Amino acid sequence: MNFTGTTKELLLVYPSMDRVFLKESVNVMLTPQFYTLKKEAIPVKYAYQAKKIAHSLFEGLLEEGSNYEYMVFKEEEQWVFIAYDIDKIVTFLSSKGIESTMVSKIFFVQQSVEKFTAPLALGKKEALVVLEDNVVVVPKGALGEDELPTLGFSNAFTPKKGVSLQGEIGSYLSKKQAYSLAGVLLLFSSLLFVEGLRYGNGESNEEMLQELYASHPSLQSSYTRDEVLHKYRKIDTLERKKRDNIKKISGLIFKGVTLTSLSLNDTKFKVDFTCVSAPVSKKLEQLAKKENYKISKVKNSHNISIEGAL
Repeated sequence: MNFTGTTKELLLVYPSMDRVFLKESVNVMLTPQFYTLKKEAIPVKYAYQAKKIAHSLFEGLLEEGSNYEYMVFKEEEQWVFIAYDIDKIVTFLSSKGIESTMVSKIFFVQQSVEKFTAPLALGKKEALVVLEDNVVVVPKGALGEDELPTLGFSNAFTPKKGVSLQGEIGSYLSKKQAYSLAGVLLLFSSLLFVEGLRYGNGESNEEMLQELYASHPSLQSSYTRDEVLHKYRKIDTLERKKRDNIKKISGLIFKGVTLTSLSLNDTKFKVDFTCVSAPVSKKLEQLAKKENYKISKVKNSHNISIEGAL
């Protein structure tokens, strides 16, 4: 099984590229115009330790007001720090026909510095070359006739580590709801266990059953067990519907979409989303329609509210 995504097409992205039309998701590799690079020999062992100080290393070098993220990896004895603004990257990709939902992983050309054994053309006027172990952009005119870009770009440039645009979705249940649901499921599983033991054979099953009864005396009554099973079977069915819908709601969240509120009861739910642009709002609306949810747009904004029944 391939976990690095190297089987997907690797698309080289640079400012002067032509607009593309994608039929399936791709990996994207960004040229130096989309990130800021620093290298430091820091006495730490792991990348997560180096990443903790990344922000301080770029102080005064990055554009104020932007929301930068960082990638850190090792090159021989130095740590490589890459600062990038994912929002600006997503906006540019969208302008070239590459929607965020079609991007599997994002990479940076510096990650594949060893692959640039010759200049690589970027359109008609620029090329990528390696200078002092850094991949940089230079005018083609700066290259001698014997150094015209001849390197071909392919999936062979795909690094092992990349940036994913699909962030993990957190839980939409409150702690109280989560604890209640966990208690219900635990009791329900205990009851099913009791019922299973009733049909088992052997002294060991009987001993285990007696121990369980000793811990939970109320379970000894078949009437009590039936009542509890009936009550919590209904609760489990309802909670299952809630979980299924929460899973579907999670599938509606992608880069550019923020869940701002979620209300949920025994019969219906309502979710409010904030969208950064009209294309993002349109994509969200299309996904919601596939789930047959009721959609309403917030006036004078790109925001959307979605309702559904349980």
